[in-house]
Amino acid sequence: MFNLLKALSNIIVLIHVILLLACSTPSLPPVQLANALPAPSVVSKDSIPLEVQKIMTCYPAVIGFSDNHLLFHDGSKILFDDGKKKSNIELLENPDIQDMFTYEYRHWKDSSIPQHYDPGRIRVDSFFMKIYGTNKSEVQGNLVKVKWCPTLINQDIMVTNVNGVHLKIDSLSKELDQMPQYKEYFQKIGGTFNWRVISGTSRLSAHSFGMTIDINPKYSNYWQWDCRCKNEYNRLTYTNKVPDEIVRVFEKYGFIWGGNWYHYDTMHFEYRPELL
Repeated sequence: MFNLLKALSNIIVLIHVILLLACSTPSLPPVQLANALPAPSVVSKDSIPLEVQKIMTCYPAVIGFSDNHLLFHDGSKILFDDGKKKSNIELLENPDIQDMFTYEYRHWKDSSIPQHYDPGRIRVDSFFMKIYGTNKSEVQGNLVKVKWCPTLINQDIMVTNVNGVHLKIDSLSKELDQMPQYKEYFQKIGGTFNWRVISGTSRLSAHSFGMTIDINPKYSNYWQWDCRCKNEYNRLTYTNKVPDEIVRVFEKYGFIWGGNWYHYDTMHFEYRPELL
């Protein structure tokens, strides 16, 4: 009799468990049940323009993008796209962030560069001031000493330490130091930091931010020197003496070359990893 009561009790418990499971589980087939569950919360980059993604990757000071603006760690913001169609001069004089990506950085064969094709020459001064310093004094506060080509030249140069630019210059300098056949290009360099405007304009030179190097001007070409003009619309005859091996070393560390511009400046190397 006792065994019979015990068996009946176990059956009642089992039925109770089955009823609880039936009430707590949705009556949907497995596939429908999976589709009915809320999707995990994932932040997608699809809504962020590719140009902004590149900037955020290369410049940690930019922490986000919202309402057509770059967002900075200090709470400030800069407009990304003003929606205006611009002439070549307007791109230089009044660009937005998106305009800086107008021309893809690429290598051209000598004089084949299309007119006005100047990747990297379009700059938003306010952006670079947010990154490197808003005035001469602030930029100078970020400058550190790097030994330029320690064996071949052994010269101290001053460059910014923002985003580790000084470390990249130190590395490329040591690599160039292993190329004695090009020693004359590394001697008497044209300069690094120099807070100034570009000749004939009101725009700040990239040298103002301490992330630029001009190699020996004696073995370089600059469009204004060669055409003896400052007219952006003049037809130019491309000229270059800088070996490609030197260019490749700079590019390896995130520096674009002014020799890839229609308005060429072949001594000029500028840290612009977002374009590479």
